[in-house]
Amino acid sequence: MSANQDHSRSSLGVLALAALGIVYGDIGTSPLYAFKEAFHGSHALPVNEATVLATLSAFFWAMMLIISVKYVWIVLSHDNDGEGGVLALTALAHRRAAGAPRLAALVIGAGIFAAALFYGDAIITPAISVLSAVEGLSVAAPDFERLVVPITIGILVSLFLIQKHGTSRVGTLFGPVTLVWFATLAVLGLHSIVQTPQVLAAINPAHAIRFALEHPHAAFLLLSAVFLALTGGEALYADMGHFGAKAVRIAWYGLVCPALLINYFGQGALVLRDATAVENPFYLLAPDWFVFPLVGLATAATVIASQATISGAFSMTLQASRLGYLPRVRILHTSDSERGQIYVPSVNWLMLVAVVLLVLEFRSSNALAAAYGIAVSGTMIITTVLTIFVTIAVPSRFRLPVIAGLGLFALLECAFLGSNLTKIAAGGWFPMVLGALIFIALTSWKDGSVLVADQRRKIDVPMDGFVRGPHPEVPKVAGTAVYLTSDTSVVPSALFHNLKHYKVMHEQTVFLHVISEEVPYVPQAERLRLHPLGPDIYQLDVHFGFREEPDLPKALRRADRLGLNLEPMLTTYFVARSVIVDGPGGLPRWRCALFSWMTRQAEGAATYFRLPPNQVVELGTQVLL
Repeated sequence: MSANQDHSRSSLGVLALAALGIVYGDIGTSPLYAFKEAFHGSHALPVNEATVLATLSAFFWAMMLIISVKYVWIVLSHDNDGEGGVLALTALAHRRAAGAPRLAALVIGAGIFAAALFYGDAIITPAISVLSAVEGLSVAAPDFERLVVPITIGILVSLFLIQKHGTSRVGTLFGPVTLVWFATLAVLGLHSIVQTPQVLAAINPAHAIRFALEHPHAAFLLLSAVFLALTGGEALYADMGHFGAKAVRIAWYGLVCPALLINYFGQGALVLRDATAVENPFYLLAPDWFVFPLVGLATAATVIASQATISGAFSMTLQASRLGYLPRVRILHTSDSERGQIYVPSVNWLMLVAVVLLVLEFRSSNALAAAYGIAVSGTMIITTVLTIFVTIAVPSRFRLPVIAGLGLFALLECAFLGSNLTKIAAGGWFPMVLGALIFIALTSWKDGSVLVADQRRKIDVPMDGFVRGPHPEVPKVAGTAVYLTSDTSVVPSALFHNLKHYKVMHEQTVFLHVISEEVPYVPQAERLRLHPLGPDIYQLDVHFGFREEPDLPKALRRADRLGLNLEPMLTTYFVARSVIVDGPGGLPRWRCALFSWMTRQAEGAATYFRLPPNQVVELGTQVLL
């Protein structure tokens, strides 16, 4: 074996270890509450051998089909230049539907709705994960039960407070801690299975099928509990860009999947021996002396799972902003070497408030489980449909079997969604309402932005007429004027304000257009495109991927290679800021008010694009909607 092969295998092992903490944090903490939920609440099953084996059988085959086959095998094969996640998949599907405008709009709408649902999951995951871990204190010492909620809130507040410092230092511990967590899951489960080996009979799907045929209503309700074991599935795809599909697959098949299944079967074996253990089968797997250390380990694991979800919400906000579905928001990069480590203050504080309110309202993981699942199952269905669409567009000899399999998964996920919908009154309404509100905000911003662009086209002068047409002599002043423009077909309004008030132009005029591509990253060689429009007048296109930092000064350092001299001390950036005014436009009054409010919250273009403050002139313009 060559040295290069040894190094490659070593690097892959390191990536697989790192993936444990980031990719599998959410699904890895589901043993804390998933199996227990099947025997609690208004739809609780009676505790007997038949129901326990049927539940475990459903858990086993759901994980095999939805996670091991659909996500790890099929969905991970559909990356967008190495990146995953529902928005990356939406962009990929949108390119496939470029020739059909209505279909493309439908694809985009579905993807944006899935992104909106993701925020609901991102808020519920920290609450239910940390709460379920801290509840172990009441198992070790019942007197601590009254402290569960205050301790949970304290941990969550601390978690959100440290976000601004970045996660690079703590992140180095994620993989090893999660490795210990999964090893502990396997050891506890295996010890219980050895005592009651007959629980392994649940691997036979006949137990789940027989239960479904004899008790169809109870089996349908059971699906909502089974789904809790699958809720981290979307993270497999969303975070594949950080580690690569191969490392994610190795971690799943090599450790995560076996450890989870062994622990679930261990919990089932415990309940078969002692039906009263169903009150908290996870913690009761441990010997008394290990309960407190297990609470600490579980809390660390749930904090890691929460961190991964919070980081995912930050990344989703960044991608939505890049694709034009959110205004510019303040984004801080917390690492000089890892560009994926970002902090979005506004999202961070909104999530903190929502998470704390959830904990105070539901107060237990059992109650909060009712609100969990609807958002994730909706996102899963949309991911499946988009994957089917992308698969149809790519010729392959395996295309028909894969499409048939995905169709089966879609039906199964619809059943999961239907089962979760039975919990609407018990808390399931929360992610639905939150997802709907976020979807309205995302689409209102997109629609409002399109209308603003249309209004500007009506009042602005076409670029061709300005560049080629005759215009009176205008005095020229030394230096370069760079006008940021979102529409290259019209002259930026900032230029007319400049001519109206100062009656001068600069020796060199550059119309700078930032283009967000539907790929994660743009190669440096394709970053800039220069188009001469007239004597000393240029259009400069700057391309960024939807996961890149829009740092204009850094990008423009390469402009001299295109023959464009942008001397910093002689260059001024002109930026226009729109002020929305109610008018007879295409948006209802309430959506216009929402768009106007979002416009006021948007980060200024100068800050967003990292323009030097002493080189920027900002001019305001009013737009009727």
